[in-house]
Amino acid sequence: MEKIAITGIGVVSPSGIGKRQFWANLKSGRSFIKKITRFDASLYPAHIAGQIDDLEKYSHISERLLKKIDAFSHMALVASEMALQDAGIDIKNEDPSLVGIFLGNAIGGWLYAETELRDLYLEGREGVSPYMASAWFPAAPQGQVSIYYGIKGFSKTVVSDRASSSMALGYARKVLAKNKLNMILAGGMEAPVTPYALLCCNTYGALSKNNNNPQGAYRPFDKQRSGFVIGEGAGIVVMESIPRAQERGANILGVISGYGTTCDGADRINCASDGKELARAINMALSDAKVNPEEIGYISLDGLAVDLWDNSEIAALKLVFGNNLKNIPLSCPKSMFGNLLGASGALDMIIALLTMEHGLVAPTLNLEAPVLNNLNYVAGEAREYKVSKSLIISRGRGGINSVLVVEKNGGKK
Repeated sequence: MEKIAITGIGVVSPSGIGKRQFWANLKSGRSFIKKITRFDASLYPAHIAGQIDDLEKYSHISERLLKKIDAFSHMALVASEMALQDAGIDIKNEDPSLVGIFLGNAIGGWLYAETELRDLYLEGREGVSPYMASAWFPAAPQGQVSIYYGIKGFSKTVVSDRASSSMALGYARKVLAKNKLNMILAGGMEAPVTPYALLCCNTYGALSKNNNNPQGAYRPFDKQRSGFVIGEGAGIVVMESIPRAQERGANILGVISGYGTTCDGADRINCASDGKELARAINMALSDAKVNPEEIGYISLDGLAVDLWDNSEIAALKLVFGNNLKNIPLSCPKSMFGNLLGASGALDMIIALLTMEHGLVAPTLNLEAPVLNNLNYVAGEAREYKVSKSLIISRGRGGINSVLVVEKNGGKK
């Protein structure tokens, strides 16, 4: 299938808002996970997270609109504006019927929903905002971005647990390759740092309860791992065909060249322990990209920091890459800012693009004693590597596997 250019990046994350600040903090190896301060979360089993406290400093959204939307839509709007500016696109000059929006998230907008449901039970129907129904549901950010920019083209919202935004990116590439649209805003957003959403995440069964050591709690692939830590944020990119990007003189930040997705079909919550279906998704993505395994220069790990998930992920990589796996740098940078659930794949892809641009692999934090040795984990601090092709792994509950291949400047070395 055709390679699709990425020409603009928008990032809203605990590690920074805007790609420059985000990358500066990633390469420094700083942790941005801390105890939740937005509300009293002390009675929850896990009450640490990657939080965003200064979004309003970067916001172009009116107070009137903010009263109608949840935080995850606000993050999507800020990230979309950054992506468009980075791409040098004035949306008013685009045919709105040929612009699409493909976004993913896992749980919807619960800060708004919780507040309104509380008012419903305290005050009755008169206490509920008329915007409640349109603020919380998972497709709300797609709708708000569409309204804000007047975008009218074919669009989609994907809800597929932690694989949501990776699937949205893969779907967007497929649509652009068929010349159905001129450009797409694609990625994901998540805002799980709210009382009810945090409760839902705690029932996930995989959150770290190392509340006394927030910065050391998220330890993917380490012997002392105890589960993942949630984070909030958004990652959105501008996608368009390579000829269109070249014609308008855009800076092509990278291309999506391959995508693969499978399901384990083993359990309603857990993945399969053998990693075979994840390996098949990886092979599908490599085949789609027409890339041999030995050409991959960096692998972005899903890294849930749970024995079954981490071990099966490495098992899948060994099935695909064999002995050569020990030569490929592996990293899970989300250990610095938290797992953004449905938005995690988009952030991982953006990190891969920045990795290839700067020739630097951001580290996995807290990886001090790997469970599975003899692999090239980039741990503790960033390391220099020239990378032209990267593999990004996203997985979701029930054994959902989603894999992207991205290349630098069309894959030219």
